[in-house]
Amino acid sequence: MARRIDVTGAGGVRLAAWEFGDPPKTDPAKDGPGEGERERGAGVLLLHGLMGRASHWASTARWLSERYRAVALDQRGHGQSDKPPRTAYTREAYVEDAEAALEQLGLGPAVLIGHAMGALTGWQLAAKRPDLVSGLIICDMRASALGAASQREWENWFKAWPTPFAALADVRKWFGEDDPWVERPNPTRGEFYVEVMHESSDGWRPVFDPEQMLESRETWVYDAHWEELTQVQCPTLVVRGLDGQLGRAEAQEMVRVLPRGEYAEVAEAGHLVHHDQPEAWRGAIEPFLDGVLADLRT
Repeated sequence: MARRIDVTGAGGVRLAAWEFGDPPKTDPAKDGPGEGERERGAGVLLLHGLMGRASHWASTARWLSERYRAVALDQRGHGQSDKPPRTAYTREAYVEDAEAALEQLGLGPAVLIGHAMGALTGWQLAAKRPDLVSGLIICDMRASALGAASQREWENWFKAWPTPFAALADVRKWFGEDDPWVERPNPTRGEFYVEVMHESSDGWRPVFDPEQMLESRETWVYDAHWEELTQVQCPTLVVRGLDGQLGRAEAQEMVRVLPRGEYAEVAEAGHLVHHDQPEAWRGAIEPFLDGVLADLRT
């Protein structure tokens, strides 16, 4: 079960945040020192990637909520958050939205867990506001510039979508099998895209505007983001799927550049690491989270 909390982002944009789980019950007679401090310094903010939504973190957020206050954010233009004019789709706006969420929800200092674009937002915020971020997990996001060719590929890819889809089964099949970007059948990918569709009068369409997604992406693909990594002072875990978009050499260089970087990879996982291998994903990040929480207690 998730509880919606409205947050006001940059420029007054209304954002939907989703809190998973009730605060764990603590027994002072049984708990050791610091065990009852979940309300202070044990928050987690989960940031989805481009085209994603907060519900994509549901599985992760549910087990996190056993020990942390876990909140997932529908970022601007995504999920049930507002979809303002394109001019609002800047890196600064995304970072300010996450900053506002941490402050208004009283989560900070919190661990930020970000996938793809959400990971970039996470490390940019950690560099900007170290007082709000106690730890950072970067999931399958590159620090290098992707360039104009990458943006053109995405423009052509959006044009190739056979929208509207007649049924959700068609969404599953196209994104899981027929999409030219799919090398082999991937049911998990199909389910990922089912979750970002809504029914309209002529069929199933994405809940986001593809043009706004391209505008969002344009604000980071032409630039490298190594400098911001060097400014992240909190413990940071870089996680990649073995078959994901972040290569091992680049991931390890990111770890080297980070002042307190650590590395993990998940076998038999692609870009959607936490969807492809949820148990292995948990195994990769849980020891890191335990370490961050232990540091907060000292």
